Parts: sequence; structure tokens; C-alpha cells
Amino acid sequence: MLEADARERIMVALDCDRERALELGDLLSGRARWVKIGMTLFYAEGPAIVRAFKERGFKVFLDLKFHDIPHQVRGAARSAAFTGADLLTVHGLGAGDMLAAACEGAREAAEATGAERARVIAITVLTSMNAEALASIGVTDDIASEAQRLATLARERGVDGVVCSPQEAHAMRELLGEDALVVTPGVRPAGAAFGDQSRVATPASAIAQGASHLVIGRPITGANDPAEAFEAIVTELVQMA
Repeated sequence: MLEADARERIMVALDCDRERALELGDLLSGRARWVKIGMTLFYAEGPAIVRAFKERGFKVFLDLKFHDIPHQVRGAARSAAFTGADLLTVHGLGAGDMLAAACEGAREAAEATGAERARVIAITVLTSMNAEALASIGVTDDIASEAQRLATLARERGVDGVVCSPQEAHAMRELLGEDALVVTPGVRPAGAAFGDQSRVATPASAIAQGASHLVIGRPITGANDPAEAFEAIVTELVQMA
């Protein structure tokens, strides 16, 4: 893998406050291409934090996991896309009309601004969940089957790809094709702590399984030298067979 491609594959998760997020942005400027802004940071700072990173030259994965009635999700996706975010998430469990509404909201924002449309990906099964957790909410299928079912539904309703664990990435790639986004949280370099993730893999393994992008937070943002930690992952991807 070329170095530029490796940098494009890594999304640095900024689950922290504004001051630390911007500090990390400065440390990773010129190295990382993507940052992920989730609920913790966005709910504290609002659209301004997305714009701050866009102004610094980053692509932004705005991970708010929309899940509501279609009318609300359409409006939420439109509003989120107006911030300049490049990628949005919606829960696959919200069913077909809601998934289609998220895509429509993103299209409406693009038409209004003339900007490139924010892409929309569907959450399949959260990487913090295991079989027991899935059963506790009444899902009797195994994780792989549930992820594939939700991915098929998302594809049918115009969604650009999925979020899944590295363990499901190969099946998602085969199911959705080469152009789909397959974004995998739960990626941990060798020796890193799992934290609250249940289904994990190393960066090289996740890419080999079919992931298009890797969401990596604490192994980079919690490192003594975040830039060095980021570069180590880039090296791992460049050197993968």
C-alpha cells in the first residue's frame, strides 16, 4: 500500500473536549487526513467544531448515529451535512424508510450548497456488543447474520456503506462490492488495550479483511506521542503484504 493511501484509510477518533481535540489536530496536521467527531465532542461544541477541522484541512467523519422517525432523520442529516461533514452515520436498525431519509437529507444539503454530497453509512452491530448483548435486546441471529441483514437493507435504500467490526469486514466487502465504504472501529495496534471494544483486529488485519477505513481513537489520542503512534500505524499499513 502506498503511504498516501495508508494515511487516507485512518480516521482518528476525537472523543475528548475542544481544547484537546484542536491540540491533537495541530499534532496530526499534515499527517492524518480524517478525524472522527462523535457525540461527546459535537454535543459540547456543535457545528463549529466540524468547521474548525474543515478549515484546518481535515476531512470530517461526523458520527452521530441518527435513529428516529424518517422526517427527523432527514432533517438531521441535512443539518449535519450543512456543517461541511464528509461522512455521516445512521443506525441500520431504523429500517428502510429512515435509511433512505438520511440519504435524502444529505442530497438536499449538497443541492443547496453546491458542495459534494456527504456520504452516509449505516451502523450494523456496535463493536462493543457481543452475542450475549445482542440476545439481550431480542436479536436471535448471530452477529454476522445480523450485520449482513442490516447491510443488505442499507444497500437497497441507497446508503453508501456500513460500519462494522473487522470480523465482519470480509463478508461486507463481498456483499456490498468494491465501491462501498466499509468503516471499522474496534481497531487496535498489537499490544494496545481493548478498552470497551469486544470485536477487534489490528490495522493491517482489518484492511486485509476488506475495510476501506479504520477508526482508531485511544491508541493514537492517548499515546505519549500521538503523531508517532499515528505514523507507526501508517508504517504497518504500508508494509502489509
